Amino acid sequence: MGKRLDTLTWDEYFMGLAHLSALRSKDPNTQVGAAIVDENHRVVSVGYNGFPTGCSDDVFPWEREGEALHTKYFYVVHAELNAILNSPRSVTGCTIYVSLFPCNECAKAIIQSGIKRIVYESDKYAETDGTKASKAMLAAAGVELVRIENTIKLNVEKVPNTTV
Repeated sequence: MGKRLDTLTWDEYFMGLAHLSALRSKDPNTQVGAAIVDENHRVVSVGYNGFPTGCSDDVFPWEREGEALHTKYFYVVHAELNAILNSPRSVTGCTIYVSLFPCNECAKAIIQSGIKRIVYESDKYAETDGTKASKAMLAAAGVELVRIENTIKLNVEKVPNTTV
């Protein structure tokens, strides 16, 4: 009997880690996760979209619509930026796996941090000006873009915590 051949590819594996990280997000509408991996397939950092440290998710808004200061958009740190900021070392030359294509603000952080490859899944905002700007900057900076589809989605049911 030979070895198993139906294993996950590296890209599928690390996208699964990005999806797992997204489960930490308390955003009721959009949960995004990111994983930064080096050239040796070692995880450098992970992140998800949420509020900055010290900013309570019980105090700051999660709303998508309304007066600007009463929506999440001025307050939430995106998964990609969280992963970059959480990294214990340089991410230069690394790959970032992200479940949603990076916005223009995250694209700037990705470029500045030296990440050279983005593997993403959803591109649902492809027609927005922000995503078009993001793609233009990433192309100019020579960042490789790889879209993968049909990755394994985690279907995790919460089990009540019975520990004291």
